[in-house]
Amino acid sequence: MSHTAELIAVGTELLLGNIANTDAQMISQGLSQLGINVYYHTVVGDNPQRVRQAVDIARGRADILITTGGLGPTCDDLTKVAVAQAFGKELVYHEPSAQRIRERFAQRGTPVTENNFQQAMVPEGCTVLDNDWGTAPGVAFQADGTHVLMLPGPPRECAMMFRHRALPYLQKLSDGVIASRTVKTFGIGESAAEALLRDLMNALHNPTLAPYAKPTGTELRITAHAPTREEALRLIAPVEEQVKAILKDKVIGVDVDSLEEVCLRLLKDRGLTVGTAESCTGGLMAKLLTDLPGSSAVFRGGVVSYTDAVKRGLLGVPEDLLAQHGAVSPQVAQAMAQGARSALGCDLALAATGVAGPDPDDRGNPIGLVYLALAWEGGCQVVPFRAGTQAERERVRRMAAWTGLDLIRRHLTGLPLA
Repeated sequence: MSHTAELIAVGTELLLGNIANTDAQMISQGLSQLGINVYYHTVVGDNPQRVRQAVDIARGRADILITTGGLGPTCDDLTKVAVAQAFGKELVYHEPSAQRIRERFAQRGTPVTENNFQQAMVPEGCTVLDNDWGTAPGVAFQADGTHVLMLPGPPRECAMMFRHRALPYLQKLSDGVIASRTVKTFGIGESAAEALLRDLMNALHNPTLAPYAKPTGTELRITAHAPTREEALRLIAPVEEQVKAILKDKVIGVDVDSLEEVCLRLLKDRGLTVGTAESCTGGLMAKLLTDLPGSSAVFRGGVVSYTDAVKRGLLGVPEDLLAQHGAVSPQVAQAMAQGARSALGCDLALAATGVAGPDPDDRGNPIGLVYLALAWEGGCQVVPFRAGTQAERERVRRMAAWTGLDLIRRHLTGLPLA
């Protein structure tokens, strides 16, 4: 039997935007792995009538209802009351939970106030989900064909309770698994990717293929449902190969987190080192690489050569080159990359010089024009990057930095840089 779940997050602070609903993301990912469909997320404030209304709506369209938040000791923690009323259940005192609350406060060395025992009130006949990470227990019960689970709201507590308490309960209900693989691209937008893949997407039913726009490109998620994860992955494999064949060099990897992760792995696999020389990107290329654990094995250093004097003094860019062509030019980008490779003693050196904005430079170079250069033993190539004259400064810098990293990926995988 296929199950459908709805998540109800209770908390006015969520509606006000004071905190993000990370619980819903985490739980949806977990349910997906169990093959349980999630069609709706609901967020409702700390109001008993509105919580009850949300529960009534949810039980009409889902057979698994998971709430987060509203299980604590204060007057606005009203989830259990509203849910119990919706299903015609009385709240009863659960002494084992009360004892756990006493013990937890004793460990802290603080007295227990009476309102904390509100957390030990649970719907009659429920399964109590012990909370080893906080004071409010979770609960689970089945009524009128609906499975109801209530979990605490604080993200760490919710994550641990879901993983160690809710999942074992839900696994007994699942009739299969949903597995996904994500093909990550760089430099192709969602609409362009969808146009290339439209026929394939329309022809698929299980697995399915869906594009998701990201700052660096498009992610293509292939999702299959099957009795086991191994069978689901076998369904995914041929579609994954089709997507890679269609998008060709735009694909940077499958189930990878970032372009910089791909570059780091390629450099490590080949035993190569890299350095950077940056002007308009202000050290961002170096930051993207060094944000990753293990980057010290491949990253030699970086020079932020924001002025012509630094370009001359540290990177050895000739004075006449700067005077003749200006700092924002392919000639200077090449000299920066070659100078960085020499100064830093690295196998590859990446350079960036351009106009991030908000105004064109004094030579009339437009906002968004960046020259990127990659130098290696025996060669150097310069690639112009154009973010567009309306691009914001931060976007110019970030897209230029990522495009620079993509030059490393292309060079190390034998793809054309331009």
